[in-house]
Amino acid sequence: MALYEHVFLSRQDLSQQQVDALVEQYKGIVEELGGSVGRIENWGLKSLTYRMNKNRKAYFTLMDITAPAAAISELERQQGLSEDVLRFMTIKVEKHEEGASAMMQKRDDRERGDRFGDRPGGGRGGFGDRDRGDRGGGRGFGGGDRDGAPRRPREAQTEGAE
Repeated sequence: MALYEHVFLSRQDLSQQQVDALVEQYKGIVEELGGSVGRIENWGLKSLTYRMNKNRKAYFTLMDITAPAAAISELERQQGLSEDVLRFMTIKVEKHEEGASAMMQKRDDRERGDRFGDRPGGGRGGFGDRDRGDRGGGRGFGGGDRDGAPRRPREAQTEGAE
């Protein structure tokens, strides 16, 4: 049997219990067709980069699946029919990752609060103590090179030129 990582996005107006029920439903489909589901990670409610089916947020869920191809195609068919699932993606992998996924590791870093703590300058890229120097007159875009002198008048264009 092949190994897969399956991620699906469910609607934002579902409760966490309804998302868990969806996971159990899809887990049952895979097991019914001779597969097994290993790790299940709920990444939680996240903002989407762009709207999908009038939703700006979605619940993200990752499933590690060991199953025949027929079970995956049935799982994807069921999710395509469901109004609660916005998107899904299944990737065939050589082996399942050990430990937490990259998304869960990123969440752990945020919860600890040490994301920028080890950087000098308060986490702003280390520029907090650098002298910014003169930025050029404060006249908008780039400051210009005229040093306050008025603009010279435009030369009249001749007809037929260029």
